[in-house]
Amino acid sequence: MHKPLTAPLLASLLMTLACAGAHAQGVYRIVGPDGKVTFSDRPPAEGNAQPARMTGTAPASANDNLPTSLRQVAGRFPVTLYTGNDCTPCTSARTFLTSRGIPFTERTVTSNEDIAALQKLSNNTSLPFGTIGNQHLIGFSEGEWSQYLDTAGYPQQSQLPRNYRAPTPTPLVAVKAAEPAASPASASAPPAATNSRVRPPAPVNEGPSPSNPAGIRF
Repeated sequence: MHKPLTAPLLASLLMTLACAGAHAQGVYRIVGPDGKVTFSDRPPAEGNAQPARMTGTAPASANDNLPTSLRQVAGRFPVTLYTGNDCTPCTSARTFLTSRGIPFTERTVTSNEDIAALQKLSNNTSLPFGTIGNQHLIGFSEGEWSQYLDTAGYPQQSQLPRNYRAPTPTPLVAVKAAEPAASPASASAPPAATNSRVRPPAPVNEGPSPSNPAGIRF
């Protein structure tokens, strides 16, 4: 059972919904009698406005059609599952998330580059590995994963629309195209410096509380 929203949380939610509604309004291209073109979020009384094509908008994602409450939770605490080949616990974790209706991204770990990246991310190479927001979960335990999902605010019953399609699993490290052979001049040049950003460790739990018996902190 979820606790009722307090007044500050309710106000924050209403503000978020209002902002979302504002961004969803149409933009109209209006051509005046003198041929001058203007843009407005309100169609003119004459009705000679045309919807404008706005460039630079974000591409559609699998979460765009989710119910509002589920989309907000997924935005705050996105779930990512890291899996490998011939990994029975990975299959169990995937089945659990799917049956509960959790929108998640799956990253596969199959190459040496993937393993190295997983080591940097989790300080471990065990699979399955999962993240819920900044929380790290090594291995799969349905009870443990359920506690973290409950605390994050994910519904216990699936709210996914019938037409929802999960994103296709992708490698943890993108496959790079083969580079052309370096010329003798460039082969002697010192390599360019690179920067790698390692994800910070998961927050430390501060202990249980009446509203959070498991002591999970995001």
